[in-house]
Amino acid sequence: MGHCYHHALSSAKKWGGTAEDYLALHQWFDESKAITADFRHRALRHHAEGIFMLERFFGATITVSTGRVVPVRLIGEQHVREDLGFIPSFADWVRCIRAEPWMGRAQPIHRDVDPFEATTSPAAA
Repeated sequence: MGHCYHHALSSAKKWGGTAEDYLALHQWFDESKAITADFRHRALRHHAEGIFMLERFFGATITVSTGRVVPVRLIGEQHVREDLGFIPSFADWVRCIRAEPWMGRAQPIHRDVDPFEATTSPAAA
C-alpha cells in the first residue's frame, strides 16, 4: 500500500466510519517519510513496538464517527501488515542494518563528567 489515506480507507472499510476517522493514526506511521522517502523509513515505526507506541500516543481505542469503538492496536497491525505482509519486531529490522565503523565510535566522556574519575595532579598531592 502506498499512501496513508489508502490505509485509512482500508480501516474505514474494515471497522466503519470514514477515512478521516483513521487518517491521523496512519499519518503517524508514515511521518518518518520526512527523514527518508523510500521504504527504509518503515524501520522507525513499522514493527511490533511501533504498534504499541501508536497506542501510547493515541490511547487504547478511538471512537469513529459511527460511534463504534476500535482498538488502536488493531489499526496499527492493519497498517504494518498492509505495508509489509507481517508484523516484524524491531530486532528483525536491526538484523538487516549493516554495521558501519562510525556507528561504534562512542567517545569516552566519563573522565570529563564523572567527579570520581578525576585524578589528583602530582602538584596537588
